[in-house]
Amino acid sequence: MIKKISLGLLVLAITTSCVSKKIYADLETKFAELKKERNALSDENEGLKTAKNQFELDNGTLKTELDKLKAERDKLAADYTASSNNLKTLQSSYNALEKNSDESLKANMDKNRDLLAQLEAKEKALAAEKSRLAKLSTDFKDRSDRVNELEAMIAAKEASMKKLKETLSKSLKAFEGKGLTVQQKDGKVYVSMENKLLFESGSWAVGAEGKKAVVAVGKVLGDNPDISVLIEGHTDNDKFGGAVGQIENNWDLSTKRATSIVNIISENAKVNKQNLTAAGRGEFSPLMSNDTPEGKSKNRRIEIILTPKLDEISKMLNDI
Repeated sequence: MIKKISLGLLVLAITTSCVSKKIYADLETKFAELKKERNALSDENEGLKTAKNQFELDNGTLKTELDKLKAERDKLAADYTASSNNLKTLQSSYNALEKNSDESLKANMDKNRDLLAQLEAKEKALAAEKSRLAKLSTDFKDRSDRVNELEAMIAAKEASMKKLKETLSKSLKAFEGKGLTVQQKDGKVYVSMENKLLFESGSWAVGAEGKKAVVAVGKVLGDNPDISVLIEGHTDNDKFGGAVGQIENNWDLSTKRATSIVNIISENAKVNKQNLTAAGRGEFSPLMSNDTPEGKSKNRRIEIILTPKLDEISKMLNDI
């Protein structure tokens, strides 16, 4: 329509040279308005196209919902049919009761009462089961959340112990090859020091070089106050041959050696003394056979076992 009007205006402008400027200006204004109207209609058309696309999307969603509602309707219809059949059965039974004698009537009535009582009991049981399943579902979600939290805590503890192991390895690097090892296993960090680094034979006094290693361990523990520390003394199976009266046996010697290590670590004021435990294992937890000198040397050692505090994890495990 706009094209036709524009063409008419053009023809009119060409064929009538005597048209006044005012009329020409009015025609130009009219043409501009018509052009603007055309653009507005074009924009409106685009808007209608967008609305149409959105309508088609909404229509698809509504169709899906409709299908779902139809399925629910069909299920309700099936349930209604089953209930209707049960009602018909009861009605037939009731009709039969009316035709029978008083005795048969009473027997059938009693039977029906039993059936109705059973039905009520089943309905109550079903309601209770639904309630129980709902509670189980809630409990399962809560338990799943706690398990996820527990796994996150365990992973954090593992990462913390890995970092602790790396810190200890770096701090004790100077003692590599001198009878000292650091390793992580089973969620714990083990610092093992052979007696040749720490003690003279039969003695529980720590030597100068060994004390440096123990002080280095104590410095790391001072920066990690939430670590439980177990210091275990170990010997080989040779009977103690030192001065009589000072040490009774290997068990006594291993305990005194563990206590000596605890005393050195305790000199660091930053170490939480409540986290320290000294224990003697004697010859009863060997690393290697005592049948060779090498094996005996490996068995004569101090084990510093570092364990993260697991109070929060233990509490959570009890709550699961």
